[in-house]
Amino acid sequence: MVRLDRIVTRAGDGGETTLGGGGGRVRVRRVRKDDLRVEALGDIDELSCVLGLAGLAVRAGERRLIESLQRDLFGVGADMAAPRPGRALRTTPAHVGRIDAEAVRRARLLRSLRGFVVPGGAAGAGWLHLARAVCRRAERRAVAAGTSREAVRYLNRLSDLLFLMARAAGRRPRVWEVPGRPRR
Repeated sequence: MVRLDRIVTRAGDGGETTLGGGGGRVRVRRVRKDDLRVEALGDIDELSCVLGLAGLAVRAGERRLIESLQRDLFGVGADMAAPRPGRALRTTPAHVGRIDAEAVRRARLLRSLRGFVVPGGAAGAGWLHLARAVCRRAERRAVAAGTSREAVRYLNRLSDLLFLMARAAGRRPRVWEVPGRPRR
């Protein structure tokens, strides 16, 4: 369990922050706040926040899944902050497999797509679509930062799952975008 006694440390006032650590003999490293891994960590934090908002707008069963995804994201963040980038510490193939299985199960419950989905339909669907977009950005930054393969795989599969969850969360008929036909 992480214990934070001081929140205001002033250690980042010069534009640097600490990556790695966690106690023991793990080496910590100071990096600039515009480091790709710090950017990717910010995207993971933003994703967790958007998921928290989505959780307020969906059914209780979906809320439990969202909370477990938020816990998983702490592990993804730990992998990104590791002293040796590219090495999985907490995100495992089992995490990716769980997301895969959930996405497959949900895809079976939805009709095939015949066009592009315009995000919306209900508040929960809108928040889940936003979470999907943030997740895709986090994945791109994770790749650029050299994050572990498992963390990248997790984010890739998570964006698929969030898309499926958003489609299911729309309570009114979906709005479809038909390519080549302007809408009025």
